Amino acid sequence: MRRKLLIGMTLLFALSVNVQATPVVAVDIAPLHSLVSQVMAGVGEPKLLIPAEASPHFYNLRPSEAKALANADVVFWIGEGLTPWLAKAMKNVASAAQKIEVLDIEGTTTYRFREGATFESHDHAEEQSQKEGHKDKHHDDHKDHGHDDHKDHGHDDHKDHEHAHHDHDEKHDDHEKHDAHHHHQGSDPHAWLDPENAKRWLMVIAETLSKQDAQNAATYNRNAAKAIASLDNLIQTTQSKISALGNPKFVVFHDAYQYFERRFGIAAAGSIAFSNAEDPSPARIKDIRDMVKTLGVNCIFTEPQYNPGLVKTVFEGTPISTIGVIDPL
Repeated sequence: MRRKLLIGMTLLFALSVNVQATPVVAVDIAPLHSLVSQVMAGVGEPKLLIPAEASPHFYNLRPSEAKALANADVVFWIGEGLTPWLAKAMKNVASAAQKIEVLDIEGTTTYRFREGATFESHDHAEEQSQKEGHKDKHHDDHKDHGHDDHKDHGHDDHKDHEHAHHDHDEKHDDHEKHDAHHHHQGSDPHAWLDPENAKRWLMVIAETLSKQDAQNAATYNRNAAKAIASLDNLIQTTQSKISALGNPKFVVFHDAYQYFERRFGIAAAGSIAFSNAEDPSPARIKDIRDMVKTLGVNCIFTEPQYNPGLVKTVFEGTPISTIGVIDPL
């Protein structure tokens, strides 16, 4: 009887060690959560911090989400460029957790922000110079200096098209220049929309979890390989569908899609809002309305995270006849 009791206690102890060895993982947005979930399949389930129906640019964690962050051993997040508020939250409640900012992962393709409502300063000659890895100068500047760079660098060499061609009162003009500089620091953070980046991230997710939980390393690596193969199939299927579309003329709600556009060879004509999805200025609205009429754009994509009423207001009286929905998350 005593021997059976000892065996039972030993098994119970082994089981408790096994449970404790599985890292508690939190992830900022749904696309990255999907990648981490695939790697952890059969081992555990990561916690999602920001619901897919909410904008990651502006969000306040609910108590349950803050608790999940506080309990995390590992936090995977896109980066400060997407969720600047999350950096402070992690420092306050998850200081001991290992934090993996995927935009900083070596081999990640990043691009600079595009300029203006109609991306007019972004031409094909710039594409190669803008395509850079995670250590590009602009990303490092953002990481090292934060959002106070405008104090040191000025804005004379970084004017938006909308500010150069419209006459505003001094107060509004200064505000616009400040916003333009503020929003165009570092790299465009929507890098998950290039699935080649996701493939690289899967490898690092598996490596990170394997170091935290060595006994499940084989599962993590096997799951990552399976997810990468699935992404390869998705890339081929998507490319085939996109190639069949020809050259459609469309506008998106906010400038979140250049990674997808570049990967699959399809280009939006412009966006209503900046990359961080703040409400557009009157000058930006005028620019994009003029572009819609000039190019004969007839399709606009709204997003489920934002009020579609703004889109209808902006394009009232223009040739826009189709309003669709596209979800960057």
